[in-house]
Amino acid sequence: MTLSAADILGHPHFVPALRAYAAELRGQFDQSPRLSRMLASHQRWLLSQAAFALQLEYDPLQPGSGLTTTNLREIITSNNAASRNTVLNFLDQLLSYKFVRIVGDPNRRPKRYEATEIPTLAMHQWLVTNLQLLDQLDGGDRTATLAAQPDLFRRIQPQIARRACLHPSWLEPPSRVALFLWTEAGGLVMDELVRRAMELEPDGEGYNIGRIDARLMAEHFMISRTHLQRLFRRAVEAGCLYWPDGDRNHCVLRRDFLDEYCGWQAIKFSIVDFAYERVCGPVRLGKQEPRLGAVGGL
Repeated sequence: MTLSAADILGHPHFVPALRAYAAELRGQFDQSPRLSRMLASHQRWLLSQAAFALQLEYDPLQPGSGLTTTNLREIITSNNAASRNTVLNFLDQLLSYKFVRIVGDPNRRPKRYEATEIPTLAMHQWLVTNLQLLDQLDGGDRTATLAAQPDLFRRIQPQIARRACLHPSWLEPPSRVALFLWTEAGGLVMDELVRRAMELEPDGEGYNIGRIDARLMAEHFMISRTHLQRLFRRAVEAGCLYWPDGDRNHCVLRRDFLDEYCGWQAIKFSIVDFAYERVCGPVRLGKQEPRLGAVGGL
C-alpha cells in the first residue's frame, strides 16, 4: 500500500525527515555543483527526469526509441512544461558539459543520447535519498531493497518520470513556491532556506533563519547577485519571507509558505512511492510490471 500525499504531509516524522533530506541535497550539490546548478529549476527537473527515463526505455528493436530531441520534445511540450527551443538548448548544454554523449552513428538522425557517469550516479543517489525519507516514515525497506537489487533503479525511475510529468499538482507548484522553482537556480535557494528553517522551532508566524549573505550565497550557487536580490525582493512582495523592522541580520521565513512547500514536496514523495510499489509490488509477487513505451509511456 502506497503513501498518499496526505499521509506523508500529516506524518509526525515528515518534517524531521524533510530536514535531513534538504541537508542531503545540499551535500549532493557540493559533490557536483555544476550539474546541480544546471538542474536547479522545476523546468530543468522535469526535463532531466523525462530525458533519463527515455534513455532507460531505449529498445534496440524499436527504431527511434531512447533519448532523442524528438522524443523529449514530445513529452515536454505536450504538457507545456517547456518550449521546443528550451528542449534543444537543454540537450545542447548537457552535451557541452559532457553530461550526455551521442551514441551510435553521430551522422544518423535522430541523434540518440545517453547520460555519462556523473549524472547517472546523481540520479541514482537522488532516488536513494527519496526512498530513505519514505523509509523513515513507515519503517520500510525500500532503500535496502534497491541496494540489494540495483537494477530496480532502471525500472523505478521511468515510472517516477511518467507520473511526475502528468501530475497537475506537481507540474504546477503553488504560486509562491513557483516563484523560486521556476527561476534560474531557484531550487537551490529554496532548499537552503528550507534547510535553515527546519533546524528551528517556529517563532510566531515564521522561522528566524538569521542573516542571508547574498554575495556568499550567489557565489556558492554560481548565480548573479543581482538575480538573487531580485528573487528575494519578489519573495518579500509575495509574502514568503521578511526582515522584521528592516534588520538584515534576521530573515524570517513565513510558516504558511513553508507549509505550502512541504505540501508540494509531499506530492513528489507520493509519486516516488507509487513508482516504487508499481515496480517492486509485482517483483515481490514474482510478476513483471507493465513496461513503459519509449515515448507514449511517459
